[in-house]
Amino acid sequence: MITLEKLAKLPRSQQLRKVAKITEDMERRCAASFSCSNTELQYLARVVQYLSNDVEFSHAARNALQGAHVILARAKIAEPSTDELRRALNTVRHIVLAETGRAQADWDFIESSGYLDPSKRFPYSGMQVYLEDIRSPFNVGSMFRAAESFGVEKVWLSPLCADPNHKRAQRTAMGCIDVLPWERLCDDPFTSTNIPFGEVPVFVLETSGIPLKEFQFPSKGILIAGSEELGVSPNALVAADHSLGRVSIPSYGAKASLNVSVAFGIVMQAWAAALHTAANDVR
Repeated sequence: MITLEKLAKLPRSQQLRKVAKITEDMERRCAASFSCSNTELQYLARVVQYLSNDVEFSHAARNALQGAHVILARAKIAEPSTDELRRALNTVRHIVLAETGRAQADWDFIESSGYLDPSKRFPYSGMQVYLEDIRSPFNVGSMFRAAESFGVEKVWLSPLCADPNHKRAQRTAMGCIDVLPWERLCDDPFTSTNIPFGEVPVFVLETSGIPLKEFQFPSKGILIAGSEELGVSPNALVAADHSLGRVSIPSYGAKASLNVSVAFGIVMQAWAAALHTAANDVR
């Protein structure tokens, strides 16, 4: 580790980059349950104290750095998973990164290992989704994460849907793409003579449909979520109107719309809750 004396002689931009790297390394080790030595913690405490005296930081940032310094200074090889220690490291890292002018995104966030144990999945049988022409890898990853969280059995992708293996989708999904079965279709299932969904009922997430609280979610079916720009295709709408229909999320703001992955997550939670309630009623 660079000494505090040498760090202080570097241009401010280089100082910030080095501190960001140090805190990122320590935070990743904490997230992976690897301990940090007393020497490392005390070193970082001195570095953070030095930064807290930098008047180029905002008042709020300096106060936060001072608080982090107190936590680091008293840490004694604390369990790396200790929330207080992790929050201190996280606070320092994000303050420093923001000061460098670097825009932070989801993939900058540090979580525990992205590996998920498939044996711990208990999906609802027959609960499936179809992502129709979702163009953003970010949205695809986010939708996989929501789908896994709420018990989806399988994800179908349209021929032109963004690739779940794209690095941005993988980062956003946090391991969910690897444990959730998915399949890309070669043709539009609502125009092809070889319809892969067979007799499975379908419904769409779209405006001007049945309000979320009034919609009757099926025990088995496929939810269709469409393009960020154009929504669900006309063919899919026709198929849904002849099946389970349309579900809508009431909104009350001027924009009156949501990001597709956010809307998808809301509907998936409602569907999972309905299935959970039904299962308990049977018992």
